Amino acid sequence: MQKIRSVIVEDESVAREVLKNYLSKYCPQVEVIGEAQHIKEAVPLLHELEPQLVFLDVEMPFGNAFDVLEACKDLQFETIFVTAFSEYSLKALNQSAAYYLLKPISIEELILAVNKVQLQLLNQEIFNRNRIIVENFREPNPERQKVILPTLEGFEVAKMEEIVRLRGNGNFTDIYLQDGSKKMVCRFLKHFSEILPFPFLRVHKSHIINVNFVKSYHKGAGGYVTLFDGSEVEISPTYKEEFLKNFK
Repeated sequence: MQKIRSVIVEDESVAREVLKNYLSKYCPQVEVIGEAQHIKEAVPLLHELEPQLVFLDVEMPFGNAFDVLEACKDLQFETIFVTAFSEYSLKALNQSAAYYLLKPISIEELILAVNKVQLQLLNQEIFNRNRIIVENFREPNPERQKVILPTLEGFEVAKMEEIVRLRGNGNFTDIYLQDGSKKMVCRFLKHFSEILPFPFLRVHKSHIINVNFVKSYHKGAGGYVTLFDGSEVEISPTYKEEFLKNFK
């Protein structure tokens, strides 16, 4: 099997050595063909080597990971981000269905991320995920950001402002869009409750709604809402107070 040509971009030499050792021992399908300490080294190196995979530190001197991706938007490679912090960065990565590792790196998580990338490459399911990651990071208005929706057939890209509601469906989530279409996504509803910003609200164990699409609220133990697409969604008593706070 052909090895995955990879580059490590990490400003700490010890962290680079640890990652290289982990890859050599636990991910033999990965071949490290280059290393860079910061954006000034990384950008020309990535253009020269054109790797299939980049392990990219989020915070480093002279710029961050998103600056690297912006400067390499003409290249096509998968990215595994390595980060120690920054909740905002993690949200941008989660919304873009990106692969990332938290420092200190877990061997199990590293193996899992590499295996996912390998599967993408074997199936030739390569798309410019990096472009969407950069767009989301640069867009200050969360509603105008995009979210990648993994489906049974591949993936869909949706603008958050076009999502009306989400409904849990076992191991899947049904996502209803403003144009009337429905997407069945290979993620639990809990995944979206963690990554979607306001105006998305969890209102029931099985439902998340975009409050911008609420047409009316009807009283009851928890009550229910009617959305502009005509759908009715039950409000659980557990979530009622949090929901009503947004309409005072």
